[in-house]
Amino acid sequence: MKIDTLILGAGAAGLFCGARAAARGRKVLVLDHAKKPADKVRISGGGRCNFTNLHTEPKAFLSENPHFAKSALARYGPWDFCSLMAEHGLSWTEKTLGQLFCDQKSGAVIKLLLDELEQAGGELRLQTTIGEVRHTGTHFEVLTSEGAFEAESLVIATGGLSIPKMGATGFAYDLARQFGHDIIPTRPALVPLTFTGKLHEDFAAISGVSIPVEARAETGPSFVENLLFTHRGLSGPAILQISSYWHESQPVSIDLLPGADAREMLHALRADQPKATLAQAFAASFPARFADMLASQPTMPTKRLAELSNQDIDQIAQILKAWRFTPVGTEGWRTAEVTAGGINTNGLSSQTLESKHQPGLFFIGECVDVTGWLGGYNFQWAWASAAAAAEVV
Repeated sequence: MKIDTLILGAGAAGLFCGARAAARGRKVLVLDHAKKPADKVRISGGGRCNFTNLHTEPKAFLSENPHFAKSALARYGPWDFCSLMAEHGLSWTEKTLGQLFCDQKSGAVIKLLLDELEQAGGELRLQTTIGEVRHTGTHFEVLTSEGAFEAESLVIATGGLSIPKMGATGFAYDLARQFGHDIIPTRPALVPLTFTGKLHEDFAAISGVSIPVEARAETGPSFVENLLFTHRGLSGPAILQISSYWHESQPVSIDLLPGADAREMLHALRADQPKATLAQAFAASFPARFADMLASQPTMPTKRLAELSNQDIDQIAQILKAWRFTPVGTEGWRTAEVTAGGINTNGLSSQTLESKHQPGLFFIGECVDVTGWLGGYNFQWAWASAAAAAEVV
């Protein structure tokens, strides 16, 4: 079968690229090994689909080349996708921090993508296994369980390694290497952190407790959002955000009182409640279970407030504003929302996402070394990178 544009991967980026390329009059075929398209769209936002973020800007993306994503993001922004949603009769709600969720839930966003592809004349085939891929000098040949396909342009939109139970594989990286591309080492991102020893026991004992914090890894920005204690360690938006910047054996720092003066608070509590224990004092600012756990930490003095010296207060305040500990690892690919690292952007055009090593070959979406923050940024990269490639594929 001869076609103009063959797209491997029927996720957000692949379907969107297919629809926009077909709208240009290209004969487009999208292939995927899954039974259903866009599974990661389906589970996004707990089924509500956090489809973009109004605060999208390059600083919200990790990459070895932080400038690479600028062109695509500038040419297709959050309001562009909102306009498409509105054309399909869909509405949205801003939850927090610019995160937009589809009021009609994720199934409606998937239908939008499928309708766009169909209406533009593109074709989708699922449950198709991809075999050998080669370039003959004039076109691409792709062998599949549905037969062989010839295409002028080949777009790889098969995603990264996150959530393997949904069929994630390293296909994109293997194919990229085949055509001479380098791969930035991959690691799970937007993923809970795990612990061993006493911290694991302490955190597990208060599993389910959530508190607002400002979290920071050794590198990267800090994030003021909620932290959630789990049976394995720490999760919640603040932790998922810093996990993308965290590397093994590095500590993380947690400000338990973001925006507050811990010393001033402790001096006031000592004056007002001199007979109170440290746990009782902490309970004024934190959930009781966390207050008890925090007060029991080895670094905390075991005194009533009246007995605390100014030096003791300084020590406690320092912990409250920069509680440092070192995770043992992450929960891994099983629960990671995205993949950090991926196909080195040095080998791709920032304008079109086309390979510099093999004309006609394109890589879009999660498989590229561009990873967004939590909150709709990765979907916006999917839309923007797909739109950039679709202009020329």
